[in-house]
Amino acid sequence: MSDDHTHVQEFFSARAADWDSRFPDDGPAYAAAVTDLGLRPGDRVLDAGCGTGRALPPLRAAVGASGVVLGADLTPAMLEAAVRAGRDRHGRLLLTDVAALPLRSATLDAVFAAGLIAHLPRPERNLRELARVVRPGGTLALFHPIGRAALAARQGRQVTPDDLRAEANLGPLLARSGWSMSSYVDEDGRFLALAGREG
Repeated sequence: MSDDHTHVQEFFSARAADWDSRFPDDGPAYAAAVTDLGLRPGDRVLDAGCGTGRALPPLRAAVGASGVVLGADLTPAMLEAAVRAGRDRHGRLLLTDVAALPLRSATLDAVFAAGLIAHLPRPERNLRELARVVRPGGTLALFHPIGRAALAARQGRQVTPDDLRAEANLGPLLARSGWSMSSYVDEDGRFLALAGREG
């Protein structure tokens, strides 16, 4: 396992048990972001870096019983927390690296990724892997329940110009990875960038 993976697993393993209780009010923001993803009944969607599975219930509601919902995460403790919360009823959980997904190419309609991009060791290559599993015309949502400035303040730091989530950086990064950014919102109450799968 690479040092990047070890660091991510250690970070989230230490926080998994009380992750949901630390952020109890995020549910409406997740639901709103899933709505903006524009899923339809029967769609196939992946929650990449699903953590405790907070997006799985609204994703299931959006795609209905005929749709497919997958949740992928690298950290066993986060998936265990998802099971304890009963969110495994809403989708199939996969213990896997989103940089090497065990999925055939072009099999999904959409990817939802909450808080993921900051933890990707090779963002361009990793976003390209997400593009690989999504059909042309499919959608990616990069989401966080608070905006960049609010998150930086929470962490006691400043937003810097090299932040991957800055619009000027994210658009070109997505374009190099097989995506075309279609909308960008960075407000105190949420961060949401939507992109379409090119090709």
